[in-house]
Formats: sequence, C-alpha cells, structure tokens
Amino acid sequence: MVDPLPVVYLGHTVAPLLDAARAEDDARWPAAAAREREQARRTSAARVALARAQEIVEELGLSWPVPLPTVEQGAAIDLAGAGDQVAELWRADPAQAAALVRELAAGGEFTAAEVLDAAVDAATGAGVLALADAGTASDPSMMAEQCLEAVPYLVLAVALASADLD
Repeated sequence: MVDPLPVVYLGHTVAPLLDAARAEDDARWPAAAAREREQARRTSAARVALARAQEIVEELGLSWPVPLPTVEQGAAIDLAGAGDQVAELWRADPAQAAALVRELAAGGEFTAAEVLDAAVDAATGAGVLALADAGTASDPSMMAEQCLEAVPYLVLAVALASADLD
C-alpha cells in the first residue's frame, strides 16, 4: 500500500529544501558565495547588454500574437537553456557536459557556477513535476511508479549540485 501523503509532501518541499541547502552553503562559505554572486552580476549584465543590442538590431514594428520577452527575460532564458543543455548532456556523458560548462564559461557570457545552478534547477524542476504527477495519481501502484520516475532527475540534480569542475 502506498501512502500518498509523503509523496505530496516531498513534491511540495523539494524546491524549498534546495533553497535552504543553498543558503546553508552561503553561510558556510560566505567568501566563495560572494565571489560567485559578483561573477553572476557581471555575466548577467553582459547578457542583458547583448540582448539589448540584439533588440536594437532587430526589425521594429513586427506584430506577434504573444509578447516577446524583455531583454532581462531573454538573458535569463539563455542561461536556463544552457542549464538544460548541460543537464541533458550530463545524463549521457558527464565529462562532455563538464567540457560544455567550461566552454560556456570561457565565452564570458556565463560563469560555470551559473550554468551548473541552472542545470540543477532544470533537473530539480523535472523531478518536482514527476512528484507532483505522482501526488495526483488515484491508483497506489501508479503513484509508486511515478515516484520512481522522479528518482533519476533528483539524482541528476544532486550530481550536478556536487560537481566540482576544478
């Protein structure tokens, strides 16, 4: 018999627990966290500047059924896309994914920490979605099966969060 309460609870607490772990890391290693935040501010500013330049170059006055993202949103989308790429590649070949992180960081648009954090977020999000689906299953065996579908994503998130590229 599968008890749905722990599944629903886990699905609702995974993201806050990850945020708490990041806050604990910030408290434990404040100098490293401050350095990473400063690097992220610089690369974020560069992404926004590049997105603004692209916006100026693009043709004005086009009509779209859905509003285009702002330059800040576009810059965040680029980082999320890089994280998605790394998370997907990590599943097949961690060494190649680490090389991609280094390549992205060498370009100066992202830092390695930003890309790995985005990859952790992508993997965690996929795991949370799988757990949310499991929490709504009416059949206990289906709930158990859907919980198992979340495991590879959560394991991937832990592997990415603990990756040391140095």
